[in-house]
Amino acid sequence: MISDEILVGYDGSADATVALDWALAEAERSGRPVRLAYVFEWLTVAGWIGPGVAPGIWPDENARRQVEDLVHRAAADAAARRPGTRVRGEVFDGPPALVLEERSAEAGLLVLGSRGHGGFGGLLAGSAAVTVTSHAHCPVVVVREDQAGAAGPVLAGFDGSDSSLVALGFAVERAAQREVPLRVVRVFEPPAERWRPADYDAEETGTQLRAEVDKALSQWRETFPDIPVTVDVMPGNPAATLVEASRDAQLVVVGSRGRGGLRGMLLGSVGQQLIQHAHCPVAVARER
Repeated sequence: MISDEILVGYDGSADATVALDWALAEAERSGRPVRLAYVFEWLTVAGWIGPGVAPGIWPDENARRQVEDLVHRAAADAAARRPGTRVRGEVFDGPPALVLEERSAEAGLLVLGSRGHGGFGGLLAGSAAVTVTSHAHCPVVVVREDQAGAAGPVLAGFDGSDSSLVALGFAVERAAQREVPLRVVRVFEPPAERWRPADYDAEETGTQLRAEVDKALSQWRETFPDIPVTVDVMPGNPAATLVEASRDAQLVVVGSRGRGGLRGMLLGSVGQQLIQHAHCPVAVARER
């Protein structure tokens, strides 16, 4: 059954703790419950399961009990810090990435640290965080320990695709919840000089694309008339431009896939680059 619950991939690591804090703040604004999910993967050889937890060689029930204690304490502490928020913890068995993908089908939002330890065994570092984000069934937010993201606007990357329209709606709603401005960035890559038509005009292209953004924003401006909105249309590399713009944002939102040569990918190249390099938390929005 699908719920509005915020699911947090949690293993006690620094990044997971930051992700939990982000999720709790989101829950407090939206009134949604939070569930901590620790995925315990049995090993067939000796290995480290987590902070203070013995190797999880099957059937090491002692290690699993320690994991359950870790998660339940974290949930209790979180609930104590946010008295108005419903928080619970649960331990699942299986491959961490696969389990989180499956559980996301029942959640309204999945929040991850970009890397972990313990039951995740470092699995969510680097490309694996991209993998979970690519295959999740709900919107995903990826948070790193070094990302403050406390101030600034909500930043939305827009390219005119259906996916970016979903991202735009997600970004507008988050800006409204936080009572902060929304910044929409539309980046276009001019044709290579070798293939550029003689009558190509970058300024005219920018004007046309801005009209496209304004059209997409029109319904949201009517729904949330008090949100200050700025639109920037510029030539350049979309991923690099959004990474740089994320320095001044508290959240950057993109769609799960975009236009261009990588349209068929489950997660576009811009989303992948942002997860790896953005200076604030990254939300990848999608419809179920």
